Amino acid sequence: MRITVFGAAGNAGSRVVAEALARGHDVTAVVRDATRFAELHPAAAHRTGDAANPDHVAELSAGQDLVVNATRPAPGHEHEHPAIIKALLTGLARTAGVRLIVIGGAGSLTVPGTQGVLAIDDPRYVPTAWRHIAEASNAQYDALRTAHTDVPWTYISPSALFEPGTRTGEFRLADDDLLVDAEGNSSISMEDFAIALLNEAERPSHPRTRFTVGY
Repeated sequence: MRITVFGAAGNAGSRVVAEALARGHDVTAVVRDATRFAELHPAAAHRTGDAANPDHVAELSAGQDLVVNATRPAPGHEHEHPAIIKALLTGLARTAGVRLIVIGGAGSLTVPGTQGVLAIDDPRYVPTAWRHIAEASNAQYDALRTAHTDVPWTYISPSALFEPGTRTGEFRLADDDLLVDAEGNSSISMEDFAIALLNEAERPSHPRTRFTVGY
């Protein structure tokens, strides 16, 4: 596959790039600033571009099979999350059927056993310090699922704790419910998340919907 990854120098994006390259895919790694090229995987094609610019999206998606959005706004710029979704959809609408996979947030997932409480409203999973980015991620998901678009998309929510870790290849998938273990912990490593994302890229099974990954 020919895959473009926006936000390729970030923690999640870099692991998606590495997993895709390890599987033999052709990867274009996109960052906004060329000074970050040194942080990118040497086997990827290095390009500059802004996911918030539909013209950049269209140019960097031309001839590709899949675009992955791994961008994460800086603190204070959380409002950019849904705007980036709109720009991605506008740019991809100019391409011929290029798919979009969005790395989202966990805040919009339902906490098991709570009769519908969202993770963003449960401080066990979204502490106050994380609430701004969780709200932005919820708005990001809303912008995607309510968009009137022909762009084929999938939104992937990680578990509540989403950090660099170990590639185990062992994880679970769910639809809209937060995945928790027997002690109530909710986590997934970025390495295992990247496996789940590339599995979806290679064998699409969640068209125009969301799923989540966790232990």
